[in-house]
Amino acid sequence: MEPKENGSELGQIIDGPTNPMVTPLLNDLYQFTMAYAYWKAGKHNERSVFDLYFRKNPFGGEYTVFAGLEECIKFLANFKLSDEEIDFVRDCLPGSEEAFCDYLRGLDCSDVEVYAIPEGSVVFPKVPLMRVEGPVGVVQLLETPFLNLVNFASLVATNAARHRFVAGKSKSLLEFGARRAQGPDGAISASKYCYLGGFDATSNVAAGKLFGIPLRGTHSHAYVSSFMSTDEIVDKVLRSADGKTTCEDFVSHVQTWLKKIQYSPSLSGIFSETNQSELAAFTSYALAFPKTFLALVDTYDVMKSGIPNFCAVALALNDFGYKALGIRLDSGDLAYLSREARNFFCTVERELKVPGFGKMVVTASNDLNEETIDALNKQGHEVDAFGIGTYLVTCYSQAALGCVFKLVEINNQPRIKLSEDVTKVSIPCKKRSYRLYGKEGYPLVDIMTGENEPPPKVGERLLCRHPFNESKRAYVVPQRVEELLKCYWRGSADEAREELPPLKEIRERCIKQLENMRPDHMRRLNPTPYKVSVSAKLYDFIHFLWLNEAPVGELQ
Repeated sequence: MEPKENGSELGQIIDGPTNPMVTPLLNDLYQFTMAYAYWKAGKHNERSVFDLYFRKNPFGGEYTVFAGLEECIKFLANFKLSDEEIDFVRDCLPGSEEAFCDYLRGLDCSDVEVYAIPEGSVVFPKVPLMRVEGPVGVVQLLETPFLNLVNFASLVATNAARHRFVAGKSKSLLEFGARRAQGPDGAISASKYCYLGGFDATSNVAAGKLFGIPLRGTHSHAYVSSFMSTDEIVDKVLRSADGKTTCEDFVSHVQTWLKKIQYSPSLSGIFSETNQSELAAFTSYALAFPKTFLALVDTYDVMKSGIPNFCAVALALNDFGYKALGIRLDSGDLAYLSREARNFFCTVERELKVPGFGKMVVTASNDLNEETIDALNKQGHEVDAFGIGTYLVTCYSQAALGCVFKLVEINNQPRIKLSEDVTKVSIPCKKRSYRLYGKEGYPLVDIMTGENEPPPKVGERLLCRHPFNESKRAYVVPQRVEELLKCYWRGSADEAREELPPLKEIRERCIKQLENMRPDHMRRLNPTPYKVSVSAKLYDFIHFLWLNEAPVGELQ
């Protein structure tokens, strides 16, 4: 990939498109005020270590899916302030020295290192998703962009994973949220990270082009209601095996099949006369897409018009060597209607001797979410695919994940952030993180250690402690040990680093990790919290530093 016109040469080593909206100016003003103050104090080149992590799992659950790493690495590779952007920063900092602009002009991420958990991993609170090391003046300018790129990506990927869990492995999940997303970038990002989290396809054509996500979609109610009669279907030819089928031939077959359905002993009591404009619309759409015909059947009446009309057109397609895909339901009692539609299809197969017709795909949409899918499962339904939009892409039940970016070390000196709210106390120093697995193959606990501590070993007893609760501790004898943080960016250093895998591989990793979690951590109702701990040595150090840094009160 060629570097951007105003980009760093480092950008040449990262392949794939970058988001043009994510520039170094996608920052809070206080990042630039701090950068100036660091520079003014001569501290801007001091070596710093920051952790990016979150404090609580979203949606009332006990797990999160990490996403957004690839975009962060691409941001690093292309990090460069243009002259125009530097002029704007100068105007935002009245009184700043011109030499600071020269400093900004030379900034890149060649002296930055990033260690991260692989994207698509299941992750938990307090454990660093990313560890960013480098000159504090530069790393401080990465805080807001990284949080922006990780927060929503991880939130929507987790939301998608939760929908996948409640829908089950056998159902297709389709992301239909572009029109309800928070702007174009929200729509594109949601499509990408819903796919990462386990969805099968998207309706978003731009996301399909950018990321190779399979596309799905049919027509809307407008297409159905735009027709008046089959007289409007002109100059269309169905390319059948004989190559001679005209529009009139196809319409004739549709009408014949509709009459057979009407006179079938098992089906005649359901309807008497269908909506002819709907029949015309279905016929026209089938002529346009004979290999992928899927009809929206609830414009007028699902059982009295939509289903019979669809069946007549589908059977006509069958006559000419094509197989219709199925229907979409977008309103009404989805559990009841899906069951009735399936019964109708099965009756057509049995009564009219059409093998396989009962297996037509039933897709359901209409503001679905976790709760409605769970309710449909309890009621019993015949839906094969769920099209989900608003509640999925907007993360309606929780607005943000709440990732934070905290300084944990500077010039090899550990730093801690204290708070009266113990959940906001940071875990100091450069750390390593491990996932310990038990005899059944499930993860048991994530443990953080000081960087220079020996790693946990398989078969060796290890004391794991809750970082802020004395009574929560346990010995663990791991059967497998996985180090979580891997190097994804070394700047200009000519050393090995992890490659960024394609989106499909990240998706596969996510699905595999979710399947490998203990079921009680995954359940929707009262899930068991996953254990996150620190080593005994790190526990002691945290509390030593806490007492050392906290002011001592005096009673008069």
